[in-house]
Amino acid sequence: MLKKLGLFLVITTMVVTLSACSTKADNKDTSEKIKVVVSFNAMKEFVEAVGKDKVDVHTMIPEGTEPHDFEPKAKDMEELNKAQVFVFNGFGMEKWTEATLEAVDNKKLISIDASKGATPIINTDTEVVKADAQSDPHLWLSFKGAESQSKNIKDGLVKADPTNKDYYEKNYLDFYNKLEDILKDYNTKFSSLTNKTFVTGHAAFAYLAKDFGLKQNSVEDVFAEGEPSAKKLKSLTDYCKENKIKTIFVESMASPKVSETLAKEVGAKAEKIYTIESKEDNKDYIQSMKDNIEKIYVSLK
Repeated sequence: MLKKLGLFLVITTMVVTLSACSTKADNKDTSEKIKVVVSFNAMKEFVEAVGKDKVDVHTMIPEGTEPHDFEPKAKDMEELNKAQVFVFNGFGMEKWTEATLEAVDNKKLISIDASKGATPIINTDTEVVKADAQSDPHLWLSFKGAESQSKNIKDGLVKADPTNKDYYEKNYLDFYNKLEDILKDYNTKFSSLTNKTFVTGHAAFAYLAKDFGLKQNSVEDVFAEGEPSAKKLKSLTDYCKENKIKTIFVESMASPKVSETLAKEVGAKAEKIYTIESKEDNKDYIQSMKDNIEKIYVSLK
C-alpha cells in the first residue's frame, strides 16, 4: 500500500512539474512573439501572412469602422507604447498617424508606412482633394499593391527580429507567389475580353483596375462620403446603359441603397465585393481578392 502511495506521489509530482514547465514554455512563446499594432484589417492580413506564428497582432480600428474616420483612443496609445512594430496603410488613409506617433512614448517602435515606394493614383475629384486627400489610398485592393505593401512589412519585421529573417523572407515569398499566380491567370483571362469597364459603389478599386488594364466607374467618391447628386446619377445611369453594364458591385462599408437603385434602373444585378477594411465572411485576403476578381471577370464576359 505504501509502495503504491509512493508511486502515486512521484507520478503526481512529475505531472505537476511537466505542467508547470509547459505553462512556462507557453508563456515564453507568447512573450517572444513580435508585438505588432496595425491600423486596420488589411494590414493585419499582410502582417499575419508574413509573420505567421511569430507575431501577435492588435488592430486599432474596430470592425465596421471606416479607417479614415477613426480617431485613436487612450487604449490605442497604450497598445502602441507596448508594441515593437506599427503598420499603417499610408497614402493619407490614416490622417491621424503623424500626430499619434509624436504622442507615443516608445522610442523603440518601428513604424512601417506600407505604401512607401509605391506610385499613388492622384485624386481628380475636386471635393475629395479639398478634404485633404491628394491620393487614392486603396493600394491594398491591388495584387501588385499587396506585393509592395507586404514587402515593406517583411522588411520591418526583419528589422525588429533579424534572427528570424529567413522565416519572414520565406513567408513573404510564398505570399508573393500566390499573388503572382492570380495576376498571371487573370491577365490572360482579361486579355481575351473587349469589355473592360466595371461599376462599384465607391471608388476603391482603381489600383485593381490598373493591375489588369480595366476601367472603374463608381457611384460614390473614393471615401464613400455623401450620396451622389441627381446629375451624377443621371450621368452614371447613361454610362451603364451605353457600356452594357450587367453588374453593380456593392461594398458593405459603403451605403448599398444607391447602388441597388442604380442596378434596378439599368437592368443590372447588385453583387457584393470585398474592400477588406474589415474581416468579411470569414475570408482571408487571398480568398477575398480571388472572389473579387472572379466576379469582375464574370461580369465582363
